[in-house]
Amino acid sequence: MRKVYFDNAATTPVYPEVAEFIKDYLINHWGNPSSLHAFGRDAKQHLEKAHAQVADTLDVQPEEIFFTSGGTEADNMAIIGTALRAQKGHIITSAVEHPAVLSTCKYLAKNGFDLTILPVDSYAMVNPDELRKALRPDTILVSIMHANNEVGTINPISELGLICKEAEVLFHVDAVQSWCKVPFTAENLNADMISLSSHKINGPKGVGALYKKSSVKLNRIFHGGGQEKKARSGTENMPGIVGMGLAAEISWRDLAKNMAKWQKLRDSLVSQVLEQIPYSRLNGHPLQRLPHNANISFNYVEGEALLLYLDMQGVACSSGSACASGSTSASHVLVAMDIEPGFMTSALRFSLGYGNSQEDVDYTVEIIKDRVQFLRNASPLYPPNK
Repeated sequence: MRKVYFDNAATTPVYPEVAEFIKDYLINHWGNPSSLHAFGRDAKQHLEKAHAQVADTLDVQPEEIFFTSGGTEADNMAIIGTALRAQKGHIITSAVEHPAVLSTCKYLAKNGFDLTILPVDSYAMVNPDELRKALRPDTILVSIMHANNEVGTINPISELGLICKEAEVLFHVDAVQSWCKVPFTAENLNADMISLSSHKINGPKGVGALYKKSSVKLNRIFHGGGQEKKARSGTENMPGIVGMGLAAEISWRDLAKNMAKWQKLRDSLVSQVLEQIPYSRLNGHPLQRLPHNANISFNYVEGEALLLYLDMQGVACSSGSACASGSTSASHVLVAMDIEPGFMTSALRFSLGYGNSQEDVDYTVEIIKDRVQFLRNASPLYPPNK
């Protein structure tokens, strides 16, 4: 049976060269970068190189990169760090943010901060005019994702960032899904802070980074030895950090090639499904979207049942955000988009990546066609069965 991994928005396989590099590092470069002896200096050099590798992808200074345990910590570092420094004020985010942002903002709302959650349109896109209207004199932070993790829609981040810049309000961007998937720099996003994650770009899990413009001041959320330029205490996860650095270098180098390949495969998947399976639809913006993401609904089908059938045939995809696994409630993203109920509960996310091929796409389409028809035949709601 063929094995097809179409869940790269949840996590990605580690590049073989990254895995080999991490193995060598674990065996031969195990010093603590805070130590002054030769072992420590060796580790420090690797740490500084990783800062530079990540910084190069955003066209920023290495000193503006701070390694974390992942995208969630980077989001918390930016949002809570800003709130602790301000002590009070107004925060703006959107209704379709990843829980790492949305839950963090709601936590602050329970602890004395005012919160505005912006609505989105039917594509999950934030309207810049809504942001303009929501800004207040006491607004301390706006946090909007670059690209949605479920439906792949890319927000007009540059325009949103410019609005914040003109209002002199800090702008944080969760770019976990878009980093090294589409080209951007910190400057052209007009971002003061950007959250990144290693395991979304074929690096190891358990490591991420926050870009913070040098002029931005945050209060620490971790206290201790003052590692990561006194911004984030805790002995650095050096195998993860060096792996993230190399993964960033490879992914950035191959970005144009990967984008072209993923978009071709993604478009083939979408066109075949929409042409061959009635009552199906693509969710998210048809053009302003990540090149590797296809979120598709199949009306008159239960999405989780279809997902399990696909898994039985070797195809891995997702019924929503992997960070909400175990949840039986409808996707908050699709709810915010006001998707019709039948399409909301039948949505599956197919996210392509390293190693995928046209053969994977063709095999997956055939399995989807067969299983969708099987499930619809058992549904009394399916029009031909009425």
